[in-house]
Amino acid sequence: MSHVKLQCLLTLICLLAVIPTRADQTDPQLDALFDALTDTEDSRLLSEIESRIWNLWYQHSDRDMQAALVAGDRLMNAGYHGDALRVFTAVIDQQPAYAEAWNRRATLHYLMGNFAESVSDIDQTLKLEPRHFGALSGLGLVYLQQNNLLKAREAFESLLSIHPNSQAARQNLESVLEALRTQFI
Repeated sequence: MSHVKLQCLLTLICLLAVIPTRADQTDPQLDALFDALTDTEDSRLLSEIESRIWNLWYQHSDRDMQAALVAGDRLMNAGYHGDALRVFTAVIDQQPAYAEAWNRRATLHYLMGNFAESVSDIDQTLKLEPRHFGALSGLGLVYLQQNNLLKAREAFESLLSIHPNSQAARQNLESVLEALRTQFI
């Protein structure tokens, strides 16, 4: 084996060694990242931590499942909701413990106006990953669409208990509280 080929092979082995074998909501790195969410108020650092969490949630050790989730996202973002729904459902059928697949389908249901289905998928996401701040945010938004301010408040408060420095959650909660005050005046 030539020196160049051997060096390429060693580089490939090193790269593969850093690819997580266990990603998604079960990744052990998540605990430290969630601790860091509560330990900093620096917006740049918070954004970086959130991105790392999202990346871990999104990853799956099965490359076919990962590719399907990416394809479903592309279809959803391009407005091909029926096709995206079929893809996300297929991923869930094959990997029912993959929280982010449930969350993506919940997002799609929200975009389609299927709020009951969105809540159902969010519930499943939260059973698999109770700290899923994206799902809790989505839940609050669904309840806002349904004008269920008390449940929206509960969802945003739950989100803030996990991610106390989320400006979006804080703003959403303030809007809900203001709407509740005006409703009862």
